[in-house]
Amino acid sequence: MTMIKVLTILTLIFGLLSCDRIKRKTEQVTNNVKTRTKEEIERQTKRVVDTILPTFNHDKPDTENNKERFKDFIKVEITPDVKNIYCFDDAIGIDADYMFSFDCNSSTSNKIIEVNGLELDTVNSDNGFYIQHDFDWWNKEKIAKLAKYSWTNGDRFFKYYWYDKKNGKAYFFEFDL
Repeated sequence: MTMIKVLTILTLIFGLLSCDRIKRKTEQVTNNVKTRTKEEIERQTKRVVDTILPTFNHDKPDTENNKERFKDFIKVEITPDVKNIYCFDDAIGIDADYMFSFDCNSSTSNKIIEVNGLELDTVNSDNGFYIQHDFDWWNKEKIAKLAKYSWTNGDRFFKYYWYDKKNGKAYFFEFDL
């Protein structure tokens, strides 16, 4: 046999084996999809959608969406003292802002300050109220009287945080320009 015939036969054998392997893998994937429950598919779909376009429930506290956004943005565990979580996003256009209001104790508030690298801001008197939205749970008059903690990466991304010790109420505002 010539070398060309041997190579041709080997190529055909490997090609057939590869096709069979592809066919088996395709059948395996198809069977996996068929055996998934409707709930599993819905959970996976929700995870994908939440990653691309997360849901914020500004009109109802403590929803699963609000709890997830709290973890995503504020980056601390939701302990039993954290409740009445409201949040809102305005991420349309070239800038974005995110507002959170919730109840918590001083210990949780201190953890939020630490985890987010916030520092007491006695220099910047601009609270960003002009880009914030009006909600019953976001009291700008009350917020203006509280000490502000802030963090920035320069001039494009900002985090502001206020905590009302007397009422155990926290306000978190994140935005970019």
